[in-house]
Parts: sequence; structure tokens; C-alpha cells
Amino acid sequence: MDLFDRLRAARPEAWRAYVEHRFVADLGDGTLPKAAFDAYLVQDWLFLIQFARAYALAVYKGRDLADMRAAQAGLAAILDVEMDLHVRLCERRGIPLAVLETTPEHRATVAYTRFVLDTGLRGDLLDLHVALAPCIVGYAEIATRLMERPGALDPANPYAEWIVEYAGDVYLQVARAARTHLDRLAERSLTEARFADLAEIFARASLLEADFWSMGLEAAVD
Repeated sequence: MDLFDRLRAARPEAWRAYVEHRFVADLGDGTLPKAAFDAYLVQDWLFLIQFARAYALAVYKGRDLADMRAAQAGLAAILDVEMDLHVRLCERRGIPLAVLETTPEHRATVAYTRFVLDTGLRGDLLDLHVALAPCIVGYAEIATRLMERPGALDPANPYAEWIVEYAGDVYLQVARAARTHLDRLAERSLTEARFADLAEIFARASLLEADFWSMGLEAAVD
């Protein structure tokens, strides 16, 4: 069992609240309201900006060049690839860049991203990557599960593109690399006494992910 599996098993109810959220279920069968997904997309773009800062912090926190290169690769993936893909997806859904750039952060976005940044500032690189892990690895797990649901990839499902993106080989490799790097960090700084604190960081990040989904659902009823 790798560190990620241990963290997930320590607080299974927090993980289930995230990966089994109604937003996820409705996305999988195509019944998620358009307003919910669009609100999520806009906030996710703002979320990525703060996650880029978290990876920049990881460069600073790195103890060696391998740490710094791993963090730089994550930063480049967000700034040079993922954000551009996000903008194009939003444009296809009628959300122009001007809307992304002028929409304020929702309180759920602020709560989650500042928790990650604060965790990284107060702790070391392992603390920071544990806070990042639910997002990175969780999306791969969610999308892979949804791929197995009947009709999830039906052309009539407006969210099939999202599922395919996060269940694709490129993103799955990103998730695997994140787990491997987490284990590398654990080998040099994890103690059993420290595990409880890391499990709490992981659980809080998972619950904040669930709150992020809830933010999308709330937008559909406003």
C-alpha cells in the first residue's frame, strides 16, 4: 500500500464525500445542469491560478534538483497546457476569456486554494504534496470510474469530453507520477508519529474538494 492509499484509507468518509458527490454522479450520466458545470469551469480556472502558485512554492521548498524539476514540470503543465485547454473548453461552451478574468473567486475556491498554500507555507514539501494529492489523483479516479458507467461517453452526454480528458493516458500518467513522488518524499521524511497530521491534511483537502462540487450545484439553483 503506497502513501496515497494509506491516506485515503485513514478517513474513507472524507474521500467518499469527494469522489461520490452528486455533482460527479450527475456529470457521469449527463443530467448535471449546464449552469452547475459552467460555474464549476469558471471557478476551476481561478483554482488553477492558485494551484500554479502552489507548484511555484514547491519549487522553492524543494530540497534537491529532482524536487525542483518535478515541481517545475507541474507548474509548466498548468501554465502552458492545462489553462489553455481550459480556456478553449470554456469558449466552446460560450464562456469568453473576459468572463474568466473578471469573475471573483467563490468562497469555496478561496477556502480550498488558500488551505493548500497555507499548508505548504507552514509545512514542508511532503505536507504540500499531500494537500495537492486529492485533486490530482482524485480526478483520475473519478473519471476512470465514470468511464465504466453505461452511457457516460455517449455523444448525448455534454460532459463526455471532461471524462475522456481526465481518464486519458496523459492525465493518468500525471496521477501516477504524483503518487510516486509522494512516496519519494515519504521515504525521507515520513514517521508514524507524523502520519496522523498528514491524514488530517489529506482529509481536509478531500472535503474542500467536495465543497467545490457543491459550489457548482448551488450555482444551478441561484
